[in-house]
Amino acid sequence: MIFSLAAAAAMSSGGGSLNTSFSPLLLLDPFDASSSPGPSNWSLPDDPANASAAGGGGDPGGTSAQTLGPDLRTATGVTAGAVGGVVSVAMTPAVGAAVQEFFDIIFCSILPPPLVSPWDVALCVTGTLVSCENVLVIAVLCYTPALLRAPMFILIGSLAAADLLAGLGLILNFALAYLVEGGPAELPALLSAGLLIAAFSASVLSVLAITVDRYLSLYNALTYHTERTVACTYAMVALVWVSCLALGALPALGWNCLRDEAACSALRPVTRANAVALAAGFLAVFAAMTQFYLQICKIAFRHAQQIAVQHQFLAISTTKGVSTLTAILCAFGACWLPFALYAIVADHTYPMLYTYAAVLPATCCSVINPIVYAFRNPDIQKSLWLACCGCISSNLSLRPRTSSDV
Repeated sequence: MIFSLAAAAAMSSGGGSLNTSFSPLLLLDPFDASSSPGPSNWSLPDDPANASAAGGGGDPGGTSAQTLGPDLRTATGVTAGAVGGVVSVAMTPAVGAAVQEFFDIIFCSILPPPLVSPWDVALCVTGTLVSCENVLVIAVLCYTPALLRAPMFILIGSLAAADLLAGLGLILNFALAYLVEGGPAELPALLSAGLLIAAFSASVLSVLAITVDRYLSLYNALTYHTERTVACTYAMVALVWVSCLALGALPALGWNCLRDEAACSALRPVTRANAVALAAGFLAVFAAMTQFYLQICKIAFRHAQQIAVQHQFLAISTTKGVSTLTAILCAFGACWLPFALYAIVADHTYPMLYTYAAVLPATCCSVINPIVYAFRNPDIQKSLWLACCGCISSNLSLRPRTSSDV
């Protein structure tokens, strides 16, 4: 017997109470009396309509109709009337619930499970790539401890650690969303959000610290390479991480919107006030970076003009350096500005598509950072060559690298 899907839809939309005036159709098997011998139609002896149908040609094949006795009707709760090969069935609530359960089991076993969002997959892949890149940077720095005596490499290590945590946070967020049955619990979700906030905040502030270090290496060129500079660099890194860990702890300490959905930003469970504060902080960092890079360009051009003998060489070198700085600043702004502006104007009512479109470029900045600040550095390239093949490429410059190099 094949149940009509319209009947199932009507029963499911009707809730728990079945409307007995509705008679879902129970279609007979195609093997009727004309194509298959033996009884094929159910009828009721005490139903006048059924009796008249049987006597008036309702059974054209001449077969006798089987009787659905009162005992069977009482047990199943079904009453039926056959008219021209179609039986109209009126079901009791008990039978309706059984049929609904039957369809639930069938559809749940046939329909595929909810698909994974391609945006979440993209974020997880980005997190994996970020983690692999920055693990390599940290391994090179640990393989060459002498590099950590220079302020620039201390800051590069801080940036790599921040981006590594950001990549692991993206992977953890994906695992909590799709691999934990029933979704993440409240505390793990808050800790995951706090980890992402702390990691990306440390990444942005480490980039700012690298910019400040480049400026100081030009502005105080004579006193830059001292133990005092190294101590100040470690202090700056410690301040950055303490501040960022404090920001990351805010959601778990109660600054979240799990109890008040109206206060949520587009990045649940972060409140809208916190999201606006973080975005405003980023805009301030971006403005400071722009100002420092402008000062670096001014100092570089002034040095080029002061040395007349090497004027042409330095002019070419300075132009190349300014172009590199401009590309770095533009890439940083292109990654983070859309997210910052979106966090200011958006709230929890905005479509998730907009949120993903703003978050993904920001995470891609952590993919670019190792390339811009680490893998372009000749000292790190030398360490990579030594670690991988025990030799140094002849294309690498043997001139010592300074923070002012870009």
